[in-house]
Amino acid sequence: MAATLEVRNLQTHFFTRAGVVKAVDGVSFTVGRGKVMGLVGESGSGKTVTGFSIIGLVDAPGRVVGGEILFHGQNLAKLSEEEMRQLRGNRIAMIFQDPMMTLNPVLRVDTQMIETVLAHTKVSKEEARQRCRDALGMVGIPSPDERLKSYPHQFSGGMRQRVAIAIALLHRPELIIADEPTTALDVTIQGQILAEVQKLAANTGTSLIWITHDLSVVAGLADDLAVMYAGKVVEDGPVSEVLDKPMHPYTHGLIGSVPSRNRRGEPLRQIPGMTPSLLKLPPGCAFHSRCDRATPECTAPVELLELIPGRHARCIHPHLEEVAA
Repeated sequence: MAATLEVRNLQTHFFTRAGVVKAVDGVSFTVGRGKVMGLVGESGSGKTVTGFSIIGLVDAPGRVVGGEILFHGQNLAKLSEEEMRQLRGNRIAMIFQDPMMTLNPVLRVDTQMIETVLAHTKVSKEEARQRCRDALGMVGIPSPDERLKSYPHQFSGGMRQRVAIAIALLHRPELIIADEPTTALDVTIQGQILAEVQKLAANTGTSLIWITHDLSVVAGLADDLAVMYAGKVVEDGPVSEVLDKPMHPYTHGLIGSVPSRNRRGEPLRQIPGMTPSLLKLPPGCAFHSRCDRATPECTAPVELLELIPGRHARCIHPHLEEVAA
């Protein structure tokens, strides 16, 4: 089955006065039809910029300088702004971390949602309104008719985020890029939306890229997982295998620092040091200054290699002994 999205060697750089920031530097992954791809890593790893690059929303001084973004075989990096506008919100949707990036504070919710429907579909205004009602119901907003007449400031932060998610679902897009969309929601609503998203992927074949730093969310949601560090993918593979038996020392440290993994009464484990500046990355593996397995060889460039079938890691000293166990 052909992939919905194939990202090949994506490079997005920001040209600043201080120098060139390689926010995304050679990222590759594939998302199959109806599959959920988790993209994880700490703040500044390049996850969000990867999502913005796919949907064509990287602002100056940043730009995509290399690689291919193949959506059903069509290279999005080569499309004009007008061609991208036709795709955005229709066949490809993005859910932002801040719902006010989606919502206009001075327009009623019904005005914004109905406009979104009519921008891409030739239906009557009443049918568009019905679609909007259904979408609000799908994300668990009670009394959708009343809520449609409200302004964004009349909603709580969590309700605003649910409206933003409902707008992304309006056209049943083929690809949704979700940038930490449930971070501001309470756990019960988060669970409800994750269940809806999984149902959508299973029933309609919608593919998802779920960008997050919360490993517990992707554990129950994603099919595959890519771990990013300093603008590069350092490990990828099926989500259960990566979380159960991580190969890259960074992934190992990331999973080890989850509080539930620590025994009661023991100090929390953490990765030492800080993420390096993307303006002054160390030579070779960007993680080697924080890694307890590092050797002088780690200062040489290292590629993302398939170490076992279906599993890749960018490391010359991976945790293979645990994978083989």
